[in-house]
Amino acid sequence: MAKVITDEKLIDKALSRGVEEIIGKEDLKKAMLSGQRLRIKLGIDPTSPNIHLGRSIPLLKLKDFQDLGHQIVFIIGDFTGVIGDTSDKESERPMLDKKIVEQNMKNYEKQAGKILDIRKCEVQRNSKWLGKLKYAEIGTQADNFSLSDFISRENIKKRLDAGVRVSLRELLYPLMQGYDSVAIRSDVELGGTDQRFNLLAGRKMQEAYKQKPQSVITGPILEGTDGRKMSSSWGNTVNLTDEAKDMFGKIMSLPDNLIIKYFTLATRVPEESIKEYEKALAGSENPKKYKLKLAREIVRMYHGEKEATGAEENFEKLFSKKEIPDDILELILGEAEISPVDLIILSGVAESKSEAKRLIEQGALEVGGRIERDIHATILAQDGDVVRVGKKYFARLRLSSGG
Repeated sequence: MAKVITDEKLIDKALSRGVEEIIGKEDLKKAMLSGQRLRIKLGIDPTSPNIHLGRSIPLLKLKDFQDLGHQIVFIIGDFTGVIGDTSDKESERPMLDKKIVEQNMKNYEKQAGKILDIRKCEVQRNSKWLGKLKYAEIGTQADNFSLSDFISRENIKKRLDAGVRVSLRELLYPLMQGYDSVAIRSDVELGGTDQRFNLLAGRKMQEAYKQKPQSVITGPILEGTDGRKMSSSWGNTVNLTDEAKDMFGKIMSLPDNLIIKYFTLATRVPEESIKEYEKALAGSENPKKYKLKLAREIVRMYHGEKEATGAEENFEKLFSKKEIPDDILELILGEAEISPVDLIILSGVAESKSEAKRLIEQGALEVGGRIERDIHATILAQDGDVVRVGKKYFARLRLSSGG
């Protein structure tokens, strides 16, 4: 068992970097200074097969606590994932099929293990205890909360004011997340600011079960590649499973104003260095220099030094020198004539015709060196033409007839 570290400077760093709010901070710090080995909880619902960088914020915070010698409890929400949390949603999140959730969660431990020493973690599935609850106990749990507690939440209030449906199922989710804390007897729970209500439900639920209420640490929400909150449903994610060159390219596509935030939240580059970067960016330094540092560091964290070097070289070759990548894909066409919309759909870059049309109108499609902006045009493809969609997708056209 790892020794609990009680160095106050290290504790203060763990309780400050990437932290928005700590509820019960005084008691938490006192316990950490005393050498008490705490149970630190994080739950992630497998609503997508990939864990993205937005989720890495609490995972990195777990790593901070793990490095201090505390017990990490990583909960894979196989039960709550089916029910669905709408804390960050402006509409009702549909229930997921159990088979989809099971499929999504297959590699969650492996992905979390890119940040944590997963062998030392206590990994749990919350179906273990939530699946056993009966109506009588659920009713007792629900009695600890009022309807006004729930509908006063900002996103729920907005939906009700707009006449948008709110299902009773959504009222149950905070109870389930709260009961997770009871089941594993957590001392601390981590989550995003959008999870605050659910995290506080854990404190209330623990009190109802005669347990000491957990401390709560909320972290900031990380924006994705389009500047909106990083979300799998919006497709703006940088996933821990992304290939090195794709991860590098996504980081390089971020808005410049997110560079420092990403360094602070998504890496463990020393804060002293980040302050220097921030000072330089406030001056006349080119943001690209620091975005390259950021991309390299993030790729290094998840793929290693060698892959980070290769991804940077590939990016420079591709975008700085305007060269076509060596490992270009081949796209097989049955006929020489194809519409721009169908070509983008075939490439897989867009899943819908409306998305493909938007990309074309933005000038994102280039065929044989020519930008195609007319969604109604007919492309007469030549065998060997290079297709480029946006900054990252390249393919060489091949006609099935060879000509």
